[in-house]
Amino acid sequence: MSSSNPNETAGAIKDAGRESRLSFRKFAEHQLRNEFKQEAMKKCDIQLSAFADCAKTEGLMVIFRCNEFKSAVDECLAAYMSNERWELYKKEHAADLESKVISSKN
Repeated sequence: MSSSNPNETAGAIKDAGRESRLSFRKFAEHQLRNEFKQEAMKKCDIQLSAFADCAKTEGLMVIFRCNEFKSAVDECLAAYMSNERWELYKKEHAADLESKVISSKN
């Protein structure tokens, strides 16, 4: 791989990275992902509350004494935040995603 100027190559890589970070579609998808995560957290509220109560009670021993509650939270979130559910959520909210992209551009 021979390049006339290594700074040009580095600049091109940096520009490509900046483009993906700043794209309106990525930003809108990030917002949609946050909404998806919030819905999953609401569905797992019982497990999260139980873990939080255990953590408050046990203090520093939370690591050892609240494993079953943490496992329940992990299982619940894994069920509601799987890639399959994310893809389905994106399809169901495609209009929202497009409207966020359009409103972000204006």
